[in-house]
Amino acid sequence: MSSPPTDLPPRLFDRALLRHRQSRAARQGAESFLLDRVAEDMAERQQAVLREFAESADLGTPGDQVRAGLARHVRQLRAVALPVSDTEPLALAPASFDLIVSALALQFVNDLPGVLAQVRRALKPDGLFLAAMIGGDTLTELRQSFAAAEAEVEGGLSPRVAPFADLRDLGGLLQRAGFALPVTDVDRIVVRYGNAFALMQDLRRMGATNILNERRRTPSRRATFLKMAQIYAERFSDPDGRIRATFDVVWLSGWAPHESQQKPLKPGSAKMSLADAVNKARKDTT
Repeated sequence: MSSPPTDLPPRLFDRALLRHRQSRAARQGAESFLLDRVAEDMAERQQAVLREFAESADLGTPGDQVRAGLARHVRQLRAVALPVSDTEPLALAPASFDLIVSALALQFVNDLPGVLAQVRRALKPDGLFLAAMIGGDTLTELRQSFAAAEAEVEGGLSPRVAPFADLRDLGGLLQRAGFALPVTDVDRIVVRYGNAFALMQDLRRMGATNILNERRRTPSRRATFLKMAQIYAERFSDPDGRIRATFDVVWLSGWAPHESQQKPLKPGSAKMSLADAVNKARKDTT
């Protein structure tokens, strides 16, 4: 019997639990304000690219907002699910798509470098990858409030809010996966709530509650939740008493390499030094 592979990425997320909670949220009436905004922004970004995409795929996006937003501008946008198993490949044939998009799904992937590499291989030459994922300082207020409450009430900490990748790391992953002209930027969205429990209710309706494999398996004390809400209100509320919740949406884009694409100049190939260029600009303005 062969030994199991030892180079698998760490399993931070319970993806079977994620699918269950997303399905439950959809049945009970999902909260979609974040996905609605991302879908609108994605349609604007895609339309800014002045070309047609004949074969396209939507990778893992919950809901149909993105597909509806792109329907008038993208033909044959095929929905492709992210697999539950980390060892199962994506259902994307090599060099088969002109465009692959994904919205608010990749932040819960255990092997993000592997997924990006598969997306890169699935694009035709000069094909575009455009994605939005939760990252940066998302829910930093909730993370800090829970940590302080648990330390005070229970004398220890348990992981409650997932770790999110930052902008620089994601740009490096795009380059590592072989994308040309990689670009990353962040859209910070601050949402206000009456209290921390209203925020947690929205997270449940997004199917975005704690799915960490190292999550606490026993019920938390009621006193811990009450203390968390108190700390949240003390540290992160506005003068009117409403609390703030940060959502950082990180945007990723990259192209499958093609000979027609602009390439950076080789070091030392410039015909004018920076100092000469500055001096010339000064002379031109005098």
